[in-house]
Amino acid sequence: NAIRTAKYNLLTFLPLNLYEQFHRMANVYFVFVILLQTFPEISTLPWYTLLFPLSCLLIIRGLRDLIDDIGRHRSDRSINSRPCEILTGRSFRWHKWRDICVGDIVRLRKDSIVPADLLLLCSSEPSSLCYVETADIDGETNLKFRQALLVTHQELGSEESMAAFDGRVTCEEPNSRMHSFTGTLRWRGRAHALDGDRILLRGCRLRNTSLCHGLVLYAGKEPPSECKMQSFPRPFPRNWFDSKIMRNCGKIKRKKTKLDHMMDRLVIVIFLVLLVTSLGLAVASGFWARTFQEKHSYLAALYKHTTPAQQAFLNFWGFTILLSIIIPMSMYITLEFIYLVNSCFINWDLEMYYGAKDIPAEARSTSLSDQLGQIEYIFSDKTGTLTQNIMSFKKCCVNGTIYGNPSTGSGLSWEHPGEHRLDVCDVTLLEAAQKDKDPVLREFLRLLALCHTVMVEDRGDQLVYQAASPDEEALVLAARSLGYVFLARTQDTITIRELGRTRTYEVLAMLDFNSDRKRMSVLVRDPQGTIRLYTKGADTVILNRLQRRGPNETLTERALDRFAEETLRTLCVASREVSEAEFRAWSRRHGEAAGLLQERVRELDRLYEEMEQNLQLLGATAIEDKLQDGVPETIQLLKLGNIKVWVLTGDKQETAMNIGYACRLLTDDMEILEEKELMSDPPFSSHSEILQAYWESNNNLSGSRDTPCSHHLSQQRPGAPCHQRAIIISGDFLDKILHTGEVLKEKKGWPWRWLCCDRAEASQDQGGLVEKAFVDLATSCQAVICCRVTPKQKALMVQLVKKHKKVITLAIGDGANDVNMIKTADIGVGISGLEGLQAVQCSDYALAQFSFLQHLLLVHGRWNYLRICKFLRYFFYKTFAGLLAQVWFAFHSGFTAQPLYEGWFLALYNIFYTAYPVLSVGLLEQDVSAKKSLEFPELYVVGQQDELFNYRVFGVTLLHGVGTSLISFYITLWAFEDHVGTKAVGDYESFSVTVALSALLSVLVEIVLDTKHWTVLSFLMVTASLLLFCLFSFLTQSVDAFRIAPAIFRFPDASWNALTDPYVLLVVLLSLVVNTLPSLTVRAFRAILGRASTQQEIHLKAKRDPEPLVELRSHIPRGSFHRRSSYAFSHQEGYAGLITRGDSLRARAT
Repeated sequence: NAIRTAKYNLLTFLPLNLYEQFHRMANVYFVFVILLQTFPEISTLPWYTLLFPLSCLLIIRGLRDLIDDIGRHRSDRSINSRPCEILTGRSFRWHKWRDICVGDIVRLRKDSIVPADLLLLCSSEPSSLCYVETADIDGETNLKFRQALLVTHQELGSEESMAAFDGRVTCEEPNSRMHSFTGTLRWRGRAHALDGDRILLRGCRLRNTSLCHGLVLYAGKEPPSECKMQSFPRPFPRNWFDSKIMRNCGKIKRKKTKLDHMMDRLVIVIFLVLLVTSLGLAVASGFWARTFQEKHSYLAALYKHTTPAQQAFLNFWGFTILLSIIIPMSMYITLEFIYLVNSCFINWDLEMYYGAKDIPAEARSTSLSDQLGQIEYIFSDKTGTLTQNIMSFKKCCVNGTIYGNPSTGSGLSWEHPGEHRLDVCDVTLLEAAQKDKDPVLREFLRLLALCHTVMVEDRGDQLVYQAASPDEEALVLAARSLGYVFLARTQDTITIRELGRTRTYEVLAMLDFNSDRKRMSVLVRDPQGTIRLYTKGADTVILNRLQRRGPNETLTERALDRFAEETLRTLCVASREVSEAEFRAWSRRHGEAAGLLQERVRELDRLYEEMEQNLQLLGATAIEDKLQDGVPETIQLLKLGNIKVWVLTGDKQETAMNIGYACRLLTDDMEILEEKELMSDPPFSSHSEILQAYWESNNNLSGSRDTPCSHHLSQQRPGAPCHQRAIIISGDFLDKILHTGEVLKEKKGWPWRWLCCDRAEASQDQGGLVEKAFVDLATSCQAVICCRVTPKQKALMVQLVKKHKKVITLAIGDGANDVNMIKTADIGVGISGLEGLQAVQCSDYALAQFSFLQHLLLVHGRWNYLRICKFLRYFFYKTFAGLLAQVWFAFHSGFTAQPLYEGWFLALYNIFYTAYPVLSVGLLEQDVSAKKSLEFPELYVVGQQDELFNYRVFGVTLLHGVGTSLISFYITLWAFEDHVGTKAVGDYESFSVTVALSALLSVLVEIVLDTKHWTVLSFLMVTASLLLFCLFSFLTQSVDAFRIAPAIFRFPDASWNALTDPYVLLVVLLSLVVNTLPSLTVRAFRAILGRASTQQEIHLKAKRDPEPLVELRSHIPRGSFHRRSSYAFSHQEGYAGLITRGDSLRARAT
């Protein structure tokens, strides 16, 4: 059962890491050049000049990957070493999780985590019920029940019987479907069907259950294909089967930024240009050599061993080595340092420090910081990411009166001996409850105490409620704080204390909740013998079942609207009195329907519907599902930054929608597209005319002409009216989208496929077209909410958007159910929440709060993108400006591979002379402050559109660098050709120094002109560059060094001889002025024309409406424009049956 999320081990680290690193084209290029340098015939530079920096680069990146993987190893070791009890022989013994095998029987205790996928055999609860919390799997916080088979519940009551258990389970092959399971248990000659209600999934937490025992079905790694779908006895070979949660966890992949991919392509382009240039120079050298030999025959002895062609061949490789520094390795080393320091800035940012829990932000990946400034889509989990997982009773409306003024409810509660104090929301409500003069309020509070499926445990002086739903617990606690205390229940009674008086009600029937009914009811007989029906549910269903609609009902509807505006979760509560005769007749038919073998559910629903009529409205409740601090404001800022937020949750649609409104992702003026509006008939697998329009648009682009539904496509240009819309879908609908291609293929039929082979092949591509149509529709919406999705479906949704839109995505979550999504997205953010650390351990960045995203993206992300782009731009510029002079020098040196510059200048140019100013830009550059970045989130669009570094910018940088090198070289050449006299400086060394200094100063001035954020460090960096040039020139060009090693220090006193000549200084000044004038001219031209600043342009651009792709047909019914229901109730169907059967009740004294 051991899991392994780490990428490397002791044997595989070196080969795997090197394999991954050599996926970078630059590394392959550097190795190629190093291999060339080992041949002395063609080498113009020592081989170790590139080997040492490449080794440093590989070691730095390798150590970074090793440190990350050590963290994963520690996490794996911690999880695999968790203790568990495994049946060994005839008793349970403590082992570790990694020791679990398929077929083992495991004992679990209360609050423990399920270590593998288990078949529940029995538990300490009545009828072997087992309550589990699945927040770490699907994000739902309500408890779910699982129940063992009756035969295992009755027969496996002792350790001896479990040791003798020899059942055989045949089950489906391992898969990622979290909500389904199919299998069969064969034992003692009988077969027993198994489904998902019998299974405990790995990652669940056992709640409200003292003990349970389970048979391990899935554990460890993926099985060999020949073992799938086979039944297995116990014991089974170790590590063959995957648990479902592990199936939903994607593989760890090396993430590369968009700039990384672009750099790989640029390296290829530069290398090809370098080869073409080298080839051209080599061919020219061959022609020059032949002409030179013909003119100077007396030097023929020097060339007797080589022909012009051979010399050209050798010069080709010599030029390749000489020009290889055009792709500087120092750039990659410096870039790694910039990434590291910028990650530290994120770690040190106090704006992202959560003081309440002492959790700072953490950049777990150091190579993705620039991509934080290019995010276009955020995929967020709901539970624990947007919300706090805390439900609190905030307001209510009783008989048309609204209660719940926070300013007057501080510290008030109904107090009774033996009960803990609970705050209520309004002093007026508490006083009205204590006076007990309002019969409607009395019935309202009585309903809250009676109509539920909560279990209660008396722990001495404290009542502990065990609720299957956090909503129900909040309502029962609210009733308790107002004096109506739920005390106990049996199979057919429920006992409450009403303002100090204990009353026991007979439970006649419980009408269970389900997602279609959206309500639950309880029929009770009070101590006086009166039968009453108490009902609670969604306003849309309760209001339609009222006996009459009076003023109080109108006031309640207005209160519901008000609660919805405040994004509170609402329920309507109602009741009615039932006569004895009506109840007897209904009870008889109810008993008959419960005994049916067919149509049982349908008949029961019909009877429930019959009973739940002519209700009297009591009021409405409003529960707050507390959001994390700053979530609505953060989403609004992200929207202004052109970042779309999609919510992917395993929770119910109503709950997800309510949170969508609470965090301002959805607004009341939005058009809501739901699944029913995207479901219709063929031709293509249940997609409406809205989706069909997008599908046909893609089909037209694929080559189709004149489709019958082309009138759905908008022909309007920008500025056409387009209202905001949102789309809400479920995981089942997403499955249909992903499997559309298979459905289409099946619907065509074999004869059609044989007759129309070409069309059959086209139909196979329709699945991809429908996928793209759905993505086009979803991305045209302002908000997308996906509910009831599995962890794998979350990742698939991210993958769909990446595949069809080619955009940068970010996924954020806090639980194990978010791990796959976090791994799939370009940037993964883990929330350090209550659901464990799985998400954080697999993330690239860890935050304590969702609201910290605004600072991470809009400030650090934008700054980092700006810094990296400026760094790359100026590194390429300074490299081209300083080193392309080698090419121009070849035209004046007989096209030989003779270097223009001193070897030390070539070695130190990119490392010391020009690196520090560019480094300061990469570390400290800001166009605006952090405050302004948050005030103007529209500035973020620059990164999304790749405006600061793209192929056009690279082309301009290349031309700028070429121009600077041409000016520096030819002005110096022109000046030296005209420089004569007894003290004239016209030698090769002085020429080299003059060209080098001209290029160096031009590069430094250009960086100074474009630096917007000056600090003391920035000034020191520029100063240090000049000082280092002077220092190393003095050291490497000293006469003493020349005497010691004349082959290495070949320019004795060259700089001193040249720079002490005023003529040379004037040449340097002239080159500097000519190189700087174009930049100054462009800046002056912009200032004179009064060109709007980038900030103003982006601000105006962000406010423009996007061009509508599809015009929606007006006849489509729109339910979203009517009064919005704020109903959201987290509850699992089936609890009422458990209670009335007595399955969930322990024997207790009455």
